[in-house]
Amino acid sequence: MQPSRGSEGPKRNAELEKESVEHLTDGPGVSHIDPEDPASPNYELISRLRTPLTLRDIMIEPVRTGYVGQDRHIDPKLLPPPPAELFPDVSVDEVFAPSPDGPVRCQVYRPKEGSSGAPGDSTIVLYFHGGGFMVGRSEDTEFLTRKICAQNGVTVISINYRLAPEWPFPTGLDDYVAVYRWLLDGGSRFDVTADRIAFCGDSSGANFAAAMPLRVRDAGLPVPGAVVALAPLCDFNFERYESWNRLAPKGIVYDAAFAGFLRGAYVRYEDWSHPHVSPIYGDLQGYPPALLIVGTEDPIVDSVHTFADKLKEAGSEKVELFVREGMPHGFYFFPGLFKEEAEAYAAVRKFLEETLLAAR
Repeated sequence: MQPSRGSEGPKRNAELEKESVEHLTDGPGVSHIDPEDPASPNYELISRLRTPLTLRDIMIEPVRTGYVGQDRHIDPKLLPPPPAELFPDVSVDEVFAPSPDGPVRCQVYRPKEGSSGAPGDSTIVLYFHGGGFMVGRSEDTEFLTRKICAQNGVTVISINYRLAPEWPFPTGLDDYVAVYRWLLDGGSRFDVTADRIAFCGDSSGANFAAAMPLRVRDAGLPVPGAVVALAPLCDFNFERYESWNRLAPKGIVYDAAFAGFLRGAYVRYEDWSHPHVSPIYGDLQGYPPALLIVGTEDPIVDSVHTFADKLKEAGSEKVELFVREGMPHGFYFFPGLFKEEAEAYAAVRKFLEETLLAAR
């Protein structure tokens, strides 16, 4: 059975795409000049002197245009094979889940009929793409979502949530809660229950995956059957950790300057220790089985170790910490560069077999 296109009726995908929440631009994080503000003449002068208006907007522009080479043409010969070539036995559809603010665009990855995977929508990996909370879309993590789909025979739903700084905490999480609720309440036509759903994500998306069990529990929804977090940001108090102070100042994949920028864009200081921002500070009793993946050259490695310890102290029955020596942030992102990338996905497969797929 094909999933519903949400509560928007028989509109075409193009219309739903135009209305989807990822394109909303009037978020609470948008800067503007109020003509009633007594300082508005100063701001108007600044607006004539520089574009964009705010320094934050000036900084976000190169971040977004430079992400994964979106600001220039890259010779295809220098890149890994495209995901569709690597995993041709995966079909990709688009659905739109309803939310209070409009449809949420989701890409759905399924094993094709007749492939070695096990088709069907009774087991779902709900995927949270990375990008520092400020950048990215489901298309950017297609290698990860296709591979998880193909290797595990599960349906993967990758969600396009609203981004900071225009949409700071907790907007992105609220978009995910809306999709999760849609899956569970029967409106989506996916035949799935909470214990057959895994929250999964990479980088900032892994922060969402790790925090979402607490968010949905507090929203009165059941926790999922499993969590898979690839390099999760577990604590926004970065500077507490030795690995951060040693590795972040001169980091290549990301550095302390970028992390400070994303932290300011996504969440205010008073919420750095909020459990839905930094799940390490949450009530972790009843937390689902969790697999945490990280490399020793990732500045957040110490905080991931600490989060795993906190989960065990809270009584979590299954907490697996997959750490690879010498690996940086995102070592799982590109095919064929490291043997550790293949090992990480093998660990995901084993973990899902023992948790989500065991009851299928």
